[in-house]
Amino acid sequence: MNSFWIILFHTYLNKLKTKSFLVTTLLTIVIVLAITNINNIIDLFDKNGGKERVAVIDQSGQLYEPYKQQVKSVNKEIQLTFFKGSEEQAETLVKKGEYAGVIQLSVNEQKLPEATYKAKSIADSSLYSDLQTGLQQLKTTVAASQINLAPDQLQKLYDPVSFKKIALEKNAKTEEELNQARGLVYVLLFVIYFAVIMYANMIAMEVATEKSSRVMEILISSVSPIKQMFAKIVGIGLLSLTQLAAFLLVGYYSFTRNMESLKDGFFGVYGFGGIPAGTIFYAVIFFILGYFLYATLAAFLGSLVSRIEDVQQMITPMTLLVVAGFMIAMFGLGKPDAPFITATSYIPFFTPMIMFLRVGMLTIPAWEAILGIIILIATITILAIFGARVYRGGVLMYGKSNSYKDIKKALQLTKKE
Repeated sequence: MNSFWIILFHTYLNKLKTKSFLVTTLLTIVIVLAITNINNIIDLFDKNGGKERVAVIDQSGQLYEPYKQQVKSVNKEIQLTFFKGSEEQAETLVKKGEYAGVIQLSVNEQKLPEATYKAKSIADSSLYSDLQTGLQQLKTTVAASQINLAPDQLQKLYDPVSFKKIALEKNAKTEEELNQARGLVYVLLFVIYFAVIMYANMIAMEVATEKSSRVMEILISSVSPIKQMFAKIVGIGLLSLTQLAAFLLVGYYSFTRNMESLKDGFFGVYGFGGIPAGTIFYAVIFFILGYFLYATLAAFLGSLVSRIEDVQQMITPMTLLVVAGFMIAMFGLGKPDAPFITATSYIPFFTPMIMFLRVGMLTIPAWEAILGIIILIATITILAIFGARVYRGGVLMYGKSNSYKDIKKALQLTKKE
């Protein structure tokens, strides 16, 4: 058993000290800090303090003030300025960056407002959309006055329609709870997706590297291949937990420091307050089981190749399985109760992401989540037994190996031992 722990900690410490691991960790921490400080970063580069300055040329002489009020009701960050100069002067100032754009207001033959908007680029669709919405509301107001609608009658046109959503299922999540769950599930799905791809690939590369350097021949004489495989899986598993712990601690600290500035954005809509403990528990369980499922698969696939260049080709089908599960889960964020989502949540290679999606988004019976966990454990066990046999013979194979026919050769070598 001592040899198992020696390989485990050697794998863990060796990878922990590599430049690639340290650079990846630091780079990801910088990205996490950037995301949680996004509003501060935007304000740092925004000389107008977040406000969009737009020049207004009112050719009608009467639309500026009412239009300004309408735009203010749509977006308070848009600052309209009445421009007294010519159109050419306004365009020059736009090109210099003094204004985000210039809008010309006029009336058509029906005495209704219309406008032409000019900017250096029309890529900012949100600003254009807000200006258009403000003009549409002004047009509605003017048209209503032409047909002599009273102010209270006009207000009825603007009043939002009453549309209530009521879930008939017992203990179903409310709209607010669904938004919170969707945000958490969205983030954790990305964590599971990238962690599985990155660390499973790391295991395959580790095995292939040792084979290519002939270190495996020395290890085989002193430690059984099965011990080697599981020591590497657990060692890199601990490495992944170390890295994720660093990301989560930095992210949580930065998020709590900037919670006020983030409340109106993604983190405000998809709040992370009041997260049920059960959801966190299932997130950890499905992450660990998903890691071991793909790590075991990656270990014995990595044992089939002798050159590092062949690793990616050998594990490509495994990567596509992870991608497929992630894409199905992304679809499931909008329709978590779809029969297709329910069915695929019981397919072992998709279960870590899709069953967790259902647990987070829906109020499903406990036995469904437990069944998913049992399916995963059973699959990992079967894969570990089969994978150990392939690994045991695979580490003895050298030469060009990039075909799944080599699995049969590896099993034959295992029987000869």
